[in-house]
Amino acid sequence: MVHPDALAAFGGVPDTIPAALARAAAFAGSDNYLICADVRVDFRTMRRHAGNWARALTRLGVSKGDRVGLCLGNGVDWAAAFFGIGLVGAIAVPINTRLKRDEIGYVLEQAEISVLVVADRLLRIDFIALLRELAPAIDTSLPDPSLPALRHVVVVGSDVPRAAHDATALLVETARDTMPEAAVRPGDPLLIQYTSGTTAFPKGAVLTQRAMLWNAHAAGLLFGLRPGASYLSARPFFHISGSTLSLLAALQHSARLVTMVRFDPGEALLLAERERCTLFSGNDTLWLMLLNHESVGQRNLLLRGGWGAVSPSVYERIVAQLGADEIAMAYGMSEASNIAMAAWWDSAEDKKAGLMRPHAGLEVAIAGDGPGQFAPPGTRGEILVRGWNAMTGYYGMDEETAAAIDGDGWLHTGDLGQMTADGRLSFVGRLKDIVKVGGENVAAADVENVLHAHPGVKLAQVVGVPDPRLTEVVAAFVVPMPGASLAEDDIVAWCAERMAGFKVPRHVAIVDGFEAIGMTASSKVIKARLAEHARIRFGTGD
Repeated sequence: MVHPDALAAFGGVPDTIPAALARAAAFAGSDNYLICADVRVDFRTMRRHAGNWARALTRLGVSKGDRVGLCLGNGVDWAAAFFGIGLVGAIAVPINTRLKRDEIGYVLEQAEISVLVVADRLLRIDFIALLRELAPAIDTSLPDPSLPALRHVVVVGSDVPRAAHDATALLVETARDTMPEAAVRPGDPLLIQYTSGTTAFPKGAVLTQRAMLWNAHAAGLLFGLRPGASYLSARPFFHISGSTLSLLAALQHSARLVTMVRFDPGEALLLAERERCTLFSGNDTLWLMLLNHESVGQRNLLLRGGWGAVSPSVYERIVAQLGADEIAMAYGMSEASNIAMAAWWDSAEDKKAGLMRPHAGLEVAIAGDGPGQFAPPGTRGEILVRGWNAMTGYYGMDEETAAAIDGDGWLHTGDLGQMTADGRLSFVGRLKDIVKVGGENVAAADVENVLHAHPGVKLAQVVGVPDPRLTEVVAAFVVPMPGASLAEDDIVAWCAERMAGFKVPRHVAIVDGFEAIGMTASSKVIKARLAEHARIRFGTGD
C-alpha cells in the first residue's frame, strides 16, 4: 500500500519505465539526454534504442519477471538495454564490472539470469574469457550445465563466441519486429541490486519500477535537477547511485547526464567545463579527488551544486573552492535507494550539520530500546525506514529478508542516525563503523571529518582495532596532499586539539592510497578489508 502523502506528492509523476520514456521523449525529445565518450543521445533516440532492445529481448524469449544481467560500462548501451528490460517488464540485474570470475558466477546463478548482456572487453577485463571459464558451452550451445538458467548471451563488441549473439546484428535483425505490449505496472520489480560484495554472499535487493522512478524524481527536485540542466555523474550505472540518482533522475527531469566509463578527476573537470555542468555527485572520495586535482583552479567551472555523501569539512571545501553552495547532503542504501536528502535551498548551517528531509510518504524513525519502540528526537540509534522506496526483499533469500524487514514492515538499515523534532534526519555512520572505545561509541565519520580539515591531508579513513584495555581504539590511515610532509605525531596532535581524548587515533599510518587494500567501484574504501589490514599492520591481533 502506498502512503497517501506519496500519492499526493507524486501525482502525475511517471512510475513505470514506459511512461517515463514516453513523457521525456514528448517533452524534450531532441534535447541531449546522455553524453559519454563523445557519444550524444537525445531523449527521443534513447526511447527508440530502448524499444529496439525490448524487441530483441522478446525475440530471445524474455518476458515479464525474467532476470536479465547487465555487465557493461556506463554509456548508451547500458542505458538502452536497461530501459528495454523495463519496457518488457523484466528485471535488470546490474553486475559490478570489477567483480572476479567466481563473483560474477555467483550473481548469474543466484539471480537465475536467463539472458546476459555483456561487453566483450572493458578497460583491461576480458569478460568473454571469464565466461568461457564459467560456462564452456558458450562456444558450442547454451545452456551450460554449470549455469542451467542462462539461455542466451548478447555480446556488445566484436569477440562473439559461437553460442552467443552479436548485439548489433541482433538489434538490426529485430528492428522490424512487433513492439511487445507488456502490461507493466508500478509495483513490478525492475532491479535486483546486489550489495557491494564485501561479504562472502552478497544479497540482491529487489526494487520496483515505482520505487526507483519516484525516488529519482524526489531526489532530483531536492538537489536541483531541472529541464536542460547539465549534470555530471560518473557513478557506475550498476550501482544504485548510478541507476536511480543519475540515469533515472536525469530522465525524470529531462536533464542532460554527462557520465564516464571510469572516473578520472582531470577528465571530469574537463568535461564539467566543456559541457557547462552545474551539478556533480559523489561521496567524500570522489569530491576530494576533484578538489585536490592540480587542474581544478585552471577550469572555468559553473558548478553550483549537486549531491554528496560528504562530511562537514568536505562540504566546506566544496563551497569554498568551487562555489557550489547549493550542494545537497544525501543518505541512502542499496535496499532503498535514496532515503533522505537536504534541499539545495537549505541553509549552509543545516547542510553542514547533515540535516536531511525524508521523501514524501516515507516513514523514517530511530529504533528505541526494545522491539516496536522508537527513540525520541536527538537520540542516536539505528535508522528505520518504511514506505514506497524500500525493497520488497532479497531475491531468493527469505531468511535474510526476514532479518532485514521486521513484522511491522520496517527496514532495518544497519546505520546510525538521529532525528530532529521537526522530522529531519542526520546520518552518523554505519553501525559497523562505530568504534567502541572503553564505554564510549566513536563514529569513524566524526574522526574522518576532523582529519579532512587538516591542510596536509588529502584523504583519511578510520577503523577500530582491538585493544586489551579499552576493547577497541581508533586507527587512522592518512593520504597526504602532494608535496605535504606529514608525520604520525602531527596527526595525533591535530586530533588531540579538536576532539575528546577517547576519539584521538592511537595508531596512525601515512599511506599512498587505498587501492591495494580494497576499494569499491563507487570509490569507497572497503572498511572490512582496511580493518583486517590495520590489525596486521599495527599488531593488535584479533
